Amino acid sequence: MAFQKALKGTILVGGGALASVLGLSQFAHYRRKQVSLAYVEAAECLSEPVNREPPSREAQLLTLQNTAEFDILVIGGGATGCGCALDAVTRGLKTALVERDDFSSGTSSRSTKLIHGGVRYLQKAIMKLDIEQYRMVKEALHERANLLEIAPHLSAPLPIMLPVYKWWQLPYYWVGIKLYDLVAGSNCLKSSYVLSKSRALEHFPMLQKDKLVGAIVYYDGQHNDARMNLAIALTAARYGAATANYMEVVSLLKKTDPHTGQERVSGARCKDVLTGQEFDVRAKCVINATGPFTDTVRKMDDKNAAAICQPSAGVHIVMPGYYSPESMGLLDPATSDGRVIFFLPWQKMTIAGTTDTPTDITHHPIPSEEDINFILNEVQ
Repeated sequence: MAFQKALKGTILVGGGALASVLGLSQFAHYRRKQVSLAYVEAAECLSEPVNREPPSREAQLLTLQNTAEFDILVIGGGATGCGCALDAVTRGLKTALVERDDFSSGTSSRSTKLIHGGVRYLQKAIMKLDIEQYRMVKEALHERANLLEIAPHLSAPLPIMLPVYKWWQLPYYWVGIKLYDLVAGSNCLKSSYVLSKSRALEHFPMLQKDKLVGAIVYYDGQHNDARMNLAIALTAARYGAATANYMEVVSLLKKTDPHTGQERVSGARCKDVLTGQEFDVRAKCVINATGPFTDTVRKMDDKNAAAICQPSAGVHIVMPGYYSPESMGLLDPATSDGRVIFFLPWQKMTIAGTTDTPTDITHHPIPSEEDINFILNEVQ
């Protein structure tokens, strides 16, 4: 008999936005400290999908309405939510997932399309002797290798060029990039190398020729985040999870725990955004995987709950493909305000970004003129 740790009467906060705000190690500590775990008995783990084809949305809605109680209800159809649903259903738990918009319509489809350990984080770990930053880089590099192995149709190694404009920076950056290769260990995609000024200009002829002294090329991974998210959602549905998009949670259901006498969350009132129909979905455990909307759902449970998520906006702009070759990206390590900017090939175009500025939470965020102009000025 397989068992899965799950919640009873408490909301588990899971979401990329929260993890990025707190940092991976702090996020793990937060979850351990704030969440009281209980056991939910599960059936045997599933090794094969129960459905050859994912059920239709209509069939999924009927399952949501007619199931007396699920083991787990996941709110949020991004990478974190779909991952939770797939993990739960393959452990034999009766699983449901609802998403207000479409799968991967939020943060999970608006990334820089990189899977990387983070050269900057490694630099901070060394400069500040921060062991937690180092562990984060190590773990991220391990996950990079994992994604490249399990989803080669959605992920691929990408060489990234780091231009150097001062001679003393060449050995400095070379040592840093070699340490990045070293931390990756057996997961190193390909050894980094130095490019001469002429070879660097062959790849990126629009670089400042008079100041350029050379370049360093290292390897990271590129990843189709939206398709991966959708693949996880489809896989969860094939294994039997009741998954439905355009289903908004309007309130949380509660009932009194007979053992403690306290109220606990027991499901959610859901609304079909397309038809307006509302119905209850009951579950022993509710997972809040709504990313930047984490606090919105938490306040449904407790309107006095203090906010724990500080949203920030990372803006990318899409430029013509001639700004980068098809098989190589570029990293500007020292912008005018100290941030880094990537120029990456993506579907015959070039993605440039990103920024990192505080923002208000909106369903459809748009970039500010200030952020757009910042990226364009750095391009120049």
